[in-house]
Amino acid sequence: MQRVYAKTLEYTEGGVATIRSFETLFTNLVTAIVSIAGIALFIMLLVGGFKFLFSAGDQKQLEEARGTITSAIIGLVVIVAAYLILRTVATFTGVTGITNFNLNIQ
Repeated sequence: MQRVYAKTLEYTEGGVATIRSFETLFTNLVTAIVSIAGIALFIMLLVGGFKFLFSAGDQKQLEEARGTITSAIIGLVVIVAAYLILRTVATFTGVTGITNFNLNIQ
């Protein structure tokens, strides 16, 4: 009769849930949120610009367009402030990938 042995598996570092998994999850979450916010900012600027162009001198439509553009610029300031806060947190904690904003859509 032939002997049967159990197969041995190589231990891989990435196979176990660690605190690095939380870091990766947080980095992916921040990346997605910032990407979506950037797309929304771009769309708001376009909409505000078109409202401004097609207002035809109507004061009410001009105010709406200015409000939309102002909101988009405030959103830009919030995104930049969040980025600077994340850079500060990354500097103090040593987390390096937190400000790499690339959304890998395949």
